[in-house]
Order: sequence, then structure tokens, then C-alpha cells
Amino acid sequence: MLQRTSQHVLRLPGIVAWVVRPLPLLPLQVALERLLAGILERHPDLVDRLSGFERRRVAICPSDVPVIIVLEPRDGTMILRVERILDGETVAARICGPLFALIGLVDGDYDGDALFFSRDLIVEGDIEAVLALRNAVDNAGVDLFGEALATLGPYAMPFSRAAQSIAHLWTALHTNARHNREAAQ
Repeated sequence: MLQRTSQHVLRLPGIVAWVVRPLPLLPLQVALERLLAGILERHPDLVDRLSGFERRRVAICPSDVPVIIVLEPRDGTMILRVERILDGETVAARICGPLFALIGLVDGDYDGDALFFSRDLIVEGDIEAVLALRNAVDNAGVDLFGEALATLGPYAMPFSRAAQSIAHLWTALHTNARHNREAAQ
């Protein structure tokens, strides 16, 4: 079952980390690079807003998935790398929290300040670089699900329908489980 944090952010169960850990990173790297390229193509001002933060790497560290995404504004674009650990790598800042919280921050579904003060989100290092990244993403109005669909081309519509069906089923199951727990108390 997914676990909730204090801000009602879903955490992936430990089994997901266990399943993902042995998988190669290259397919995820390629998929995320393609996603980022589409985002930058549709929102070119995003990188412009980070021009004062060139070569300041920011590590995005989902706490419930064993991967780290390193973003670096460089030469008018954004470099993305996927790592397992930051073995000796220097980063200007780290943003750590549940995967769904991190995605929700990009989509604007979650309030970063509320997550930070509830300790669901941990920010370390160069706060100025983190705030610049946050402001750039907020001002660009990025919709990660929409951006991901855009990368699928002609497969976007069937995938969208399937994802919506899964989301509705998941919500129904989650709501039913919550009602059962409350009734049992």
C-alpha cells in the first residue's frame, strides 16, 4: 500500500525500490532526457531564468525510489543525468522527498513551503539555486503528465486513456481502503 506523509503525499512502498534497484539506468536516462528536451522546447524561458546559475548542479533525490536526477543549467540548456548515488559528485544543492511530492512540486499540486516546513521535503545546500529552479519551473507552468504525453506522439491518446482509467481505479481502491480502516476503528 502507498503510505501517506503528513501533507497527504503518497509514498511508494518499499517493494518498488526493491524492484527498481537492479534495473539499468540508461532507459530512464533516455526517457527523462527526451522529456526534458520537450519541456525545454515548449518552455525555452525556463533555462533563460537560470542563466545566473550556470553549472550549479541540483540533485533531485526521491526518498522512495533508488535514483537521483542531477540537473545542471549549462550553455543555454539543461543537462540531466540519472545516478544511483552521488559518489564523490559535488552538487550545489539537494532536494529530497517522496517521488509524488517532487512531481507535485513541478506540476504545482503541492506547496513547496508547506512540504519543507512539515519535513516532507528536505533542501540542502545552495538555497538560492533551488529557489531559482523552483521559480523557473513555476513560471513556466510545466505539466509533467502533459509533457510526457507529448513525447509519445500518436500513442499519447491511448496512453492517456489507460492512465486515467488506472488513476480512477487507484483512487477508488485507496478511498475504499481508507473507509474500511476508519470503519474498523
